[in-house]
Amino acid sequence: MAIYFSKRKIRPKEEEETGELNIVPYLDILMNLIIFMLMSITGLATFGILNVNSPSYGGPSAGMDSENPDKQLTLNVSIAKNGFYVAATGGVLPGQTEGAQPPVPGQSPPTIPKNADGTYNFPALTAQMMEIKKAFPTETKVIMAADPQVEYEILVAAMDATRETADRKLLFPDVTLSTY
Repeated sequence: MAIYFSKRKIRPKEEEETGELNIVPYLDILMNLIIFMLMSITGLATFGILNVNSPSYGGPSAGMDSENPDKQLTLNVSIAKNGFYVAATGGVLPGQTEGAQPPVPGQSPPTIPKNADGTYNFPALTAQMMEIKKAFPTETKVIMAADPQVEYEILVAAMDATRETADRKLLFPDVTLSTY
């Protein structure tokens, strides 16, 4: 009698394939998305940059005239709920008299009130800045202060109105943010 062995019993058992997950295509897609997002962010960031300085504490900066501190104009534009308040120290603004008190936000009427429809009058602010620039042609700095209830878009539009004219001529490009 012949003995026949089954081929199934002779063959060693192979481990079942577990079906490992191939993550290489997933990582390729992920890396492409990351590179795309980084490239698009750097391209979009240049469109949204506003040149704003933080307030500095300490001695006078290099750009200030230390021999004649009276010639330095410290221009302040305050944005309140009822309009714009334009004031300065170190010089008399056009349209004001010597020794006149600058307008105080909330206590006196604004220098540039809102329009009749309740919107801010940005063209009048730009016109006021043009007059000041004619009187002080070397001045480039302005301090912007905003009421906490003023929306961010209003602040940015006011910064744009003080920085340049409609035909892209620079007025006061060095903006410093403040609060009151």
